[in-house]
This record gives sequence, structure tokens and C-alpha cells, in this order.
Amino acid sequence: MIYNKVLITIIAVVMSVNAYSCTNLLVTKGASADSATYLVYLNDGEWLYQLNRTPAKDHNVLDSLTYTSISGKQQKIHQVEHTNAIVGFQINEYQLAIGETTFLGRESLWDKDMSLKYWELMELALLRAKTAREAIEVITSLAEQYGYGSEGESFSIADPNEAWILEMIGTGGEGGAIWVACKVPDGMIAAHANHSRIGTFPLNDPDNCIYSDNVISFAVKNGYYNEESGIPFEFNNVYDPPSHQHIKYSESRVWSIYNRAAPSLNLSVDFNRGVNESKRYPLFITPDKKLNLQDVFSLVRDHYENTELDMTTGIEAGPFGNPNRIRPLEWEIDSVSYSWERPISTYHTAFSYVAQLRSYLPDEIGGIAWFGVDDTYTSCYFPVYCCVTEISEPFSTGDINSYSRESAWWAFNFAANYANTRYSYIVKDIVAVQIEMENLFVSQQDSIEKVALKKKKEERVRFLTDYSANMGNLLHESWVKLGDKLVTKYNDGYIKDENNAIQTVGYPEKWLRQVIKNSGDNHKVK
Repeated sequence: MIYNKVLITIIAVVMSVNAYSCTNLLVTKGASADSATYLVYLNDGEWLYQLNRTPAKDHNVLDSLTYTSISGKQQKIHQVEHTNAIVGFQINEYQLAIGETTFLGRESLWDKDMSLKYWELMELALLRAKTAREAIEVITSLAEQYGYGSEGESFSIADPNEAWILEMIGTGGEGGAIWVACKVPDGMIAAHANHSRIGTFPLNDPDNCIYSDNVISFAVKNGYYNEESGIPFEFNNVYDPPSHQHIKYSESRVWSIYNRAAPSLNLSVDFNRGVNESKRYPLFITPDKKLNLQDVFSLVRDHYENTELDMTTGIEAGPFGNPNRIRPLEWEIDSVSYSWERPISTYHTAFSYVAQLRSYLPDEIGGIAWFGVDDTYTSCYFPVYCCVTEISEPFSTGDINSYSRESAWWAFNFAANYANTRYSYIVKDIVAVQIEMENLFVSQQDSIEKVALKKKKEERVRFLTDYSANMGNLLHESWVKLGDKLVTKYNDGYIKDENNAIQTVGYPEKWLRQVIKNSGDNHKVK
């Protein structure tokens, strides 16, 4: 099970952060260059996640599990005869992977007395299921039997053959849950980011869409939907009524992924800018080309660069094009409300991972969680095979209240935060190491897996465990050295060249002209 201190931290984040912050991407096997299913999960929140591993285990079905609701009530749920080995609450030994983004929805439907929260349902699904369809059954049946104790949630669920979006919300104390799940058509991709994205859905196509019996009747009973209106039932508009700010915060990220994966669609920013009667973004799209692993990495590294929403330009970005904005993202001056953009890449990310799931390889080789901590733009993904029995120590240790060079989370946070001092220069040094390390891991993948295929399963697991741990250790060491280099190179506002000679590199002319325009007389030499 997830460590208690991790659970407590997640609860604290959920209760204290008003702007829910995660981004997901699903890529079907027909949309990928290597016929893999991909699932990308960015977990954005100010907490230090310790990646852990839970072994497979047999149980007495007469035993039970105890969960505690947000309001403090305890509840027991039934145990099963056998549970799978899992890595974190992201992937299991059968190449089943899960992610999520919170959309909140109608807050009156959040029953805080119900014990099962979304992250516990994710973990239970990994422990008890082998496929995406089985995971949906585990999550929904548990929620219907024991109640659902979280706010509105969009789950990404994938196995080597299928990818699904499951959206769920509570009933406000009536028990059970309300939900709908749609399969991503093969050859297409889907993204979601803190907004319910399933609108209309087929009522008689169980191969591609399943839903709770009460999904429409509950809305009718509570006045959320009028069956006689002639308006089609849309899950997102009914259970997650949109506001301009909510759409700007969430759908801008979906637009960015779709815009870069399929520029031929010419998707407008009108919808995420709140233009009246603008067309919403599709639930699924077909990318212009099949995506490889590094394409998928790239799609979740973005501040809207080179678009009209580019966060590296303008006075907001300061002299060095810094896209990071200090929270809160919303503020009010003179009774007028404003908000910063919310990009995919943010330095508030706790961790992210890219699940690579391949049906043509044994599970222990085919399933990889490419794992990274902190901001996706300045992070680096290394392979953690789904069969591993140990986790690289720097990625499984650390305390958010105590800086330590031994913790990967702190090593990556140090480099990313230091970049804020002179972003346009420092970020290039960080990305250079990121590219170097990811190219190394990707270039080794084929040869490592060929060696693993020749081994018996037990030896294969040991071999891939050692490899994953060694790559994690190597990555951590590289980032500690990178942090040391950055402090040395950019000390006291100077920049040292490749010969360690100090260079005086001032502010960009464009920014200096803004200074002159605003307060030039104060700086003019007379």
C-alpha cells in the first residue's frame, strides 16, 4: 500500500490547493511509432513523492482493508485472494498504467464522509486488475459498493492494447458514484487537464463506452438536466459546468498538446479564451504523424512557446524570458479579476511519468514507467521497468522540509529554481544535460532489452531491476553535478565561458528599452 505519510501528504495537497493541477496524455498503439500504448501523468503539487514498490501477495479473503475519509470516518472494504506487484500507484507487473486529473465539478456532490479517494482507487485497480477494462471495473464497482470520497476526477487507464478515459463524480451523500468511460479509438490520442472532457457519448456501444446506470437519471432528478429540452446530454456540461476561468486554466493545455501533435487541424485558441460560441476541442484527435517516445516526452514540455500565449515573452517574463509564475495564478486589483496562464510545464510538479506499454514483449520487459521529478521542462526521464523489485534510492527518499543532495527531488528542484535567476541562459544548460541523458537511455533501450529477452524470467527481473536502479543513480549524480556547475558558472550575475573566464553579460536590449520607456529619466546619464 502507499505509505501513510504519502497519503497524508496527498490529502493535505488536495485540501489546501484550490487550483487543481495535473495534465494527462493518452497515445494509442496505432498512433505510436513503435506500436506501444503511452500514458503520461503529470502530478502537479508541492510535495515530495517517494517512488515505492509493492510486491505481489496472497491474502485471506476474510480479511478487510480500512480506509479513512477526509472527514475522519473509517470504513472497511473487502480483500481479494491475490494482489499484483505494483510500482508506486502508476503501473503494475501486467503493464497496466493509471493517471488522473482532478476537475472538481459540482462541489455539492463531493461526499467527504466516504472513505475511498481517487488515489486509493488507482492503487486498488493496479493491485487487482490486469487490463484497462478490468481496472475500470475495479474502480467503478468499489465506488458503487462503498461510495466515492473525492471530487470530480478524470482517470487515464491504459494497457498494451487499449487506452480509456474514465470520468467520475460523487453523489453528494446518496452512495455510489456517477461515471462514464470512453475508449480512445486506435490511431488517436487524447488529453485532459483538470476539466471533464467527455461530452456526449453512445448509450449502446459497450465495446467503446460504458457508464453508470444513474449517469442521466441522477442529473434529471437533481435538476442538472432537462430531458425535454432537446439538448443532448453532455457529461462535462452537466457535472462540471464550465466557467471562463476554468476553461482558460484547463483547456489551454489540451489545446497546446493537440496543436503541436496535429498542427494541420489549425485549432483556434478561441475556446480556451472564452470566445462565445467557439468550438470546443475534440475528445480525441489523430496526430499528424505517429509519435515516438521522445515525441511524447516533448508534448508535455511546454509554456506555449512560439504561440500567441507564449509565456517566455512580455514584461511578465522579466528580462530573461522566465515562463514561471508565482502562485496564486489569479488576483484582483481595483475590483478587476486577472489570471496568469497555466502551462503544461510548471515548477510546482512533484513528479511525472510516461508509461510505455508494449504487447509484443513479455510484461516484465514491455512495461516501462519513464519516471521524472519536478518541472517536466527541466526534468529528465529514466526507465523503471514494471517488474523491478527495488527502486533507485535517490528517487525513493527525501523530505520536503529538509534539503538534501542525496534526494533526486531536491537535486532537480535546485537546478530548476536556480534557473529562475537567469532563465534564458540557464535553462539551455539544463536542457543540454536532459537531452544527453535521455538520448543515452533511449539509445541503450534496444540492446538492454535484447539481453533481457535471452534470460530466464527470474534472471531477467534481476537484470532489469539492476539496470533501472543504476540509471536512476546515474541520473541523480548527473543532476547534482549540474547544480554545482550552474552555481559556479552564473555566480554574482556574471557568466563564465568554457575557459572559466568571467563575462559581463547584461540585460537584453528589448527589456532595457522597456525600462527606458517606463523610467528612463531615472537612469539617463546626464
